[in-house]
Amino acid sequence: MAETSDSLKLDQLFSSEGPLSKIFSNFKQRDEQLEMAQAIESVLDSDESICIEAGTGTGKTFGYLVPALKAWYLDDKKVIVSTGTKNLQDQLFYRDLPNMRDALGVSPKTALLKGRNNYLCSYRMDQSLDSGQFQSRSMVDTLAKVKAWSGQTKSGDLTQCKDLADNDPLWPYVTSTNDNCLGVECPDFADCYVAKARQKATAADVVVVNHHLLLADMVLKDDGFGELLPDADTVVVDEAHQLTDIAHAFYGQRLTSRQLMELCRDTELEALTTAKDDRQLSVAVRRVEGAVNEVRLQLGEAGKKINWQLIATPTLQSALKELEKEVLALCERLERHASRSKGLDSCHRRCEESLQALALFNSTFNQSSDDQAYAAVRWVETYRNGFAVLETPLNVSESFSRSRKEHAARSWIFTSATLTQADDFSLFKDELGLSEARDLVLPSPFDYDSQAILHIPRSLPDPRDRAYVDSWQKQVLPLVKANSGGTFVLFTSYAALNKVKELWQEKLDDKTVFAQGDLPKNELIEQFRDAGNAVLLATSSFWEGVDVKGDALSLVVIDKLPFSAPDEPLIEAKIQAARKSGKNPFFDIQIPEAIIALKQGAGRLIRDYDDKGVLVLCDPRLIANNYGQKFLKSLPPMKRTREQVVVIEFLKQLSEEILVDNNG
Repeated sequence: MAETSDSLKLDQLFSSEGPLSKIFSNFKQRDEQLEMAQAIESVLDSDESICIEAGTGTGKTFGYLVPALKAWYLDDKKVIVSTGTKNLQDQLFYRDLPNMRDALGVSPKTALLKGRNNYLCSYRMDQSLDSGQFQSRSMVDTLAKVKAWSGQTKSGDLTQCKDLADNDPLWPYVTSTNDNCLGVECPDFADCYVAKARQKATAADVVVVNHHLLLADMVLKDDGFGELLPDADTVVVDEAHQLTDIAHAFYGQRLTSRQLMELCRDTELEALTTAKDDRQLSVAVRRVEGAVNEVRLQLGEAGKKINWQLIATPTLQSALKELEKEVLALCERLERHASRSKGLDSCHRRCEESLQALALFNSTFNQSSDDQAYAAVRWVETYRNGFAVLETPLNVSESFSRSRKEHAARSWIFTSATLTQADDFSLFKDELGLSEARDLVLPSPFDYDSQAILHIPRSLPDPRDRAYVDSWQKQVLPLVKANSGGTFVLFTSYAALNKVKELWQEKLDDKTVFAQGDLPKNELIEQFRDAGNAVLLATSSFWEGVDVKGDALSLVVIDKLPFSAPDEPLIEAKIQAARKSGKNPFFDIQIPEAIIALKQGAGRLIRDYDDKGVLVLCDPRLIANNYGQKFLKSLPPMKRTREQVVVIEFLKQLSEEILVDNNG
């Protein structure tokens, strides 16, 4: 970045003849991108913060990277960039940042930092090898492969170990947690990958993290290494619409069966090495494991989220009291051995913390719902083999605002394609205490009027009607058949997904029908993209963060408006609190949240300047109810039609254009 006044001006950097165009082959000058960069430059100069909704295609990554790197270059302002997922972290660190450094001719020190559970812990890997305590032979085989990989890796980032799948049960055997890390007392600390990654981040000018790590740094300042992240002058939060939900989790309390089972496993490992003379320690571990399994049995079926007050049966109370008793017994036995090793001392501390959490949740069995404050909601979530007991604050604005003010950063940039409802930032700002932040809405540079059609089918019953799914799928099926490209069908429930999958698999014998869960997400998207004309049936996790450009996706169908289930504990508690304060929870909470989710789903359709396609919203409430206009005004300005024949004709035209292009 030659230090002349012209070369440092943003309009020169972002021009069609500027340095970005020489490195990025598909770079286009975009007024919206330049406006975003100029707004960010302004808040960095004045040490302010800003919320920016940047429509799809704005190029927000470049929009924030260029002014941030310029501020580092001129004023030595360190930067933290936080993204929504680890995949986006990798993309930013390994692709976008190196290319941007080349384009601008600058060389800031950069670092990629993930949560500690992504890094190999050599001490725990060797401890696991020595113990021989495994659930299956395949775990032994995988551990041998991880051991071999450990001799080649420099970063210790296990996501780069091809032999270790995301859902492999071996992960806790080869990684550490905040609870079981021995810190500087670990015999392998000198070679610790987590410590090295954090040391590199401390020395870096630009650090790429994810939202979970950012919140952990803001909320849980000390986990054995001091602060997780280095001080920075600027924090950029990309995909910022995800931040509120993550903040609710971090500012609350949580006790999980996994925490307890990992405590038992770590205690057993220590018992086999440093406390072999106390056989009763292993007996105490088995009794805790049995009590955990009994609580899980009493909680019933998996996949439930239920308010604490609604599960207060005598049998569950008894099971939790028994669990508390057994954890206390383990705690007392660990206390005898805590001085023997750092590992046993750590297990004793964790046991005390689990005991405190159990006592807290057990004490609320005797409280009526009227006795409990409306500041937080206590609830239980069940999984196939486990459970979590949670206390979640209803409002995190004060907590987040306080954490942000205590942080070293002077400027915060929050950006996403979906932060507003009809250009209104109120919900996002209120939830995170950002009333003083500037805001900016930048429309997408795409020509939606010529690139896309919005179709709302006629004569559909109310979504609560039993015939609803059968009705809309009959109207949508001819569109899917007429579409020569790929089709996304986004559902608000697994039940509807499974029903449509069953109905369509025989009727779409000329197309491949994929369903969420058939394969890992990334592999599913790759196969869908490669097929070119496949159909993908998916639920919430596919509504965002999925990027399929070109003919491989030309039809997106959304089964109904994505309202959160009103009986989910956090939503239910928010609704009750809103009513008590005189608000209308449907209009003040449920509609704004559903609009954000709908915008994310609709955003899957047009991903590039040459993309064309149809968005089908099957919910008749968009037309029948007044609030439907709030949803429609929040969507990109597409042509609208209710006539199926118009949509089929548009899709046939697309098919002909594709044929011409392919025969070019």
